[in-house]
Amino acid sequence: MEKENSTEKNIINSPTAEQLEGNTLDVQKKDQPSEEMKPLNSSDDKCKKDNDNERHDLGDKINESTVKESEAKGEKLNPNVDNDDLSKRDEGRDVESKAAECVNFSKMVESRDMDSTVEGGKLDEKNEQGDVESKAAECVELGKMVESRDMESKVEGEKLDDKSEQVDSGNKVNADSDAESKDQVETDHKREEIIGEEEKEAEPVFDGTEVPGMEANRSTSTRSLDLEPEAEGSVWPEKAAAIKNFVKEKGVGAVTSVLRRLSGKRDETELDIPIDEDKVVSDSSKDGETGEASQKMAERSSWNPLNYIKMSSEIDSENKSEQGEVVTKGPAPPLATKGRITLYTMLGCQDSKKVRLFLHQKRLRYVEINIDVYPSRKLELEKFAGSSAVPKVFFNEILIGGLSELKSLDESGKLDEKIDYLINEAASFEAPLPPLSGEDDMSSCGAIDELALVVLKMKEAVVVKDRFYKMRRFTNCFLGSDAVNFLSEDQYLEREEAVEFGRKLASKLFFRHVLDENLFEDGNHLYRFLDHDPFVSTQCHNIPRGIIDAKPKPISDIASRLRFLSYAIFEAYVSEDGKHVDYRSIHGSEEFARYLRTIQELQRVELTDMPREEKIAFFINLYNMMAIHAILVWGHPIGPIERRRLFGDFKYVIGGWTYSLSAIQNGILRGNQRPPYNLMKPFGAKDKRSQVALPYPEPATHFALVCGTRSGPALRCYSPANIDKELMEAAHNFLRGGGLIIDWQAKVALMSMILKWYSVDFGKTEVEVLKHASNYLEPSHSEALLEVLANSQLKVIYQPYDWGLNL
Repeated sequence: MEKENSTEKNIINSPTAEQLEGNTLDVQKKDQPSEEMKPLNSSDDKCKKDNDNERHDLGDKINESTVKESEAKGEKLNPNVDNDDLSKRDEGRDVESKAAECVNFSKMVESRDMDSTVEGGKLDEKNEQGDVESKAAECVELGKMVESRDMESKVEGEKLDDKSEQVDSGNKVNADSDAESKDQVETDHKREEIIGEEEKEAEPVFDGTEVPGMEANRSTSTRSLDLEPEAEGSVWPEKAAAIKNFVKEKGVGAVTSVLRRLSGKRDETELDIPIDEDKVVSDSSKDGETGEASQKMAERSSWNPLNYIKMSSEIDSENKSEQGEVVTKGPAPPLATKGRITLYTMLGCQDSKKVRLFLHQKRLRYVEINIDVYPSRKLELEKFAGSSAVPKVFFNEILIGGLSELKSLDESGKLDEKIDYLINEAASFEAPLPPLSGEDDMSSCGAIDELALVVLKMKEAVVVKDRFYKMRRFTNCFLGSDAVNFLSEDQYLEREEAVEFGRKLASKLFFRHVLDENLFEDGNHLYRFLDHDPFVSTQCHNIPRGIIDAKPKPISDIASRLRFLSYAIFEAYVSEDGKHVDYRSIHGSEEFARYLRTIQELQRVELTDMPREEKIAFFINLYNMMAIHAILVWGHPIGPIERRRLFGDFKYVIGGWTYSLSAIQNGILRGNQRPPYNLMKPFGAKDKRSQVALPYPEPATHFALVCGTRSGPALRCYSPANIDKELMEAAHNFLRGGGLIIDWQAKVALMSMILKWYSVDFGKTEVEVLKHASNYLEPSHSEALLEVLANSQLKVIYQPYDWGLNL
């Protein structure tokens, strides 16, 4: 009896927040007998015994008082109700009250940081933690017991429902009071079972967080004593499900927390940290931290690849600071002015280049209007200046003049007065306007393709979905029979005529077979629209809004306009030597916006009939502009994995097929040769792109392709009429500018890594590579190199390649 009472008190009398801090019982290991536990000291042992005796006496008094009160009132069990059924109902009520105690315990754990004391003093942290864990294990075991009693309560509920109908309304109160007295005995047995099961198997620690919805269930637990058995049975499944879901949620949260700690990740906003509203302190330092966190969130949301582009001077200064060298400050930022400087230029004008350089030296921003790019502005220039001669500079609406006028104003000191005028005065409506988007843009002109309109309606009519074909799954496909049905109805054609019309659409590159087995056939063949191809839709950056509805223009016309735009961009935003690019200015220029509109015309263009010269010039210019586009979209790659992605995953769709930077260089210009450190060629045997590739490699193209690195060649524009001459000049400039350095006394040759990576294009051995490189050197150096190679051996050392951005 004493053991039962002590067990009852350890469960019913749940420890409060004060008792958790100072409990004198050592429950660090529940599987050990109580006789083996050693007290911390004699005073604590004495205190423990006194508390146990007091609790035993209190339990006996409560039981005796309960029995006496029931006898005094003359309460008896109703003979019409089975005593076993009532005991099961009482067990359910007892477990229900136990659940409420667990909820109280959860709140107690949250506030256990409060100071508490008992008569025997304070226990150490180990005793406190063990008591909390044992109590938490009881709550978890209770959740399992509730779940197991769910099925029993449904069956027993029906029996209790039939028997409860026979209960007299007058005896109903007596039955409830008798059930309360019997509740003590049944509770003891049930609690002994719970403790026994706890000792057999260890369970996860219940962290004391209240289950969502438990407050509502707890508020109705006392009223359930007066409910019918049917209503009581309907409440149990809800509570069991709530506890079960709570255990699952906590398990997931624990696993997530562990994985986050193992991976080293951390939520910078710290939203997952619980906050005690009663302990919130209005501290200015905390407010500052919150502001910094929100600022970091805003910076991450406003991601811009241009943020990863640093000026070369900044990178050099960082490297010098790491090495402990003295860092000199770079150029000052441009002046902030309210007014606007307008510069009229034209392509190939040397004075225009000098005026740009002069304005850069004075730290003055300007808006450039190239009358070759914007022909309509030529009339405007004649109206304002009286002639179309360039360059012409305007400070707001005031005409300054050309290069000579700027130099004379600078020498006389009057230029500073003009600059002060720009700083304080805004531009009026009489000043020349900046170029407008789409102004004089030929890419927006052209007839509408009627076939494109038919395909647009066809997309809405046929069923496009994922399908299986030859044991493979293909996404976004449609059946050839569905297309024939649509074309026969829309174009009023017979079925054979509809098939011919479908072949015409396929030949115009609107769609093609998923495996390129045929052009177009009726039946269960699978076809896919061009813009539905997964590689086109996810990796190609010249098809932002699907297939354009304009008629395809000749490739020569598109190549000419692209060459013209490249020339304008390079002249305005690239340095004189072609080694430095102003990416930020290109990103916001109207010329680059026009370039983005022009490359959309390459979607369905024909490439097979291009002559060699036009093909080489077109793909070199496209490669250089495509690299600039990739850097502006993705940022400059900082490692080999990012570089591989830049060269292989950034693509354009040209003539119905996808082309990456690597495909253009190694597939087209190198005659479908393997890239460095790769085992496969870019184009397979059945790849239609191999028909566009050059029949043999063009070694000089390596000195014209610029991928945005410092060790790469100079950036320039190439024309088909003089392509061989221009490539020869590019090779001369690259090798003479440091690509090949020979120490005649030491007999050492320092060569660029480009000659090593693509050595197969220049020769089979290093000697053959050097002989090929001698063709691009000065005559005297070329003869000396051939003589050294013939009479002695030359040691070759390859220069480290600088992958830094060519800013």
